[in-house]
Amino acid sequence: MKLRTKLISAGVLILGACTVPVNGNDSGDTQAISNLPEEILAIAGPKQDLTSVQYRAEDGCYWYKHVGVVETVMLPLRSTSGQPICSSRGPAT
Repeated sequence: MKLRTKLISAGVLILGACTVPVNGNDSGDTQAISNLPEEILAIAGPKQDLTSVQYRAEDGCYWYKHVGVVETVMLPLRSTSGQPICSSRGPAT
């Protein structure tokens, strides 16, 4: 029984590390978007909060705020095919 409790606790900690904090990017590279371009609206998949979209310059992608039962996290905005919506020019590598 003790081993099971330890494994469950470890699992919760590991899964908690996989989220992106909502206010975790204070570097100034995030731009909130009040009016999304028509192209983004046309390809964005359903069930995503398009009123909370932000553009992150560090990865060149659009992110939206997902409010879940347990926590609120920023997730990549995805197209109807499930691909992340990013600009053609990402960060220089």
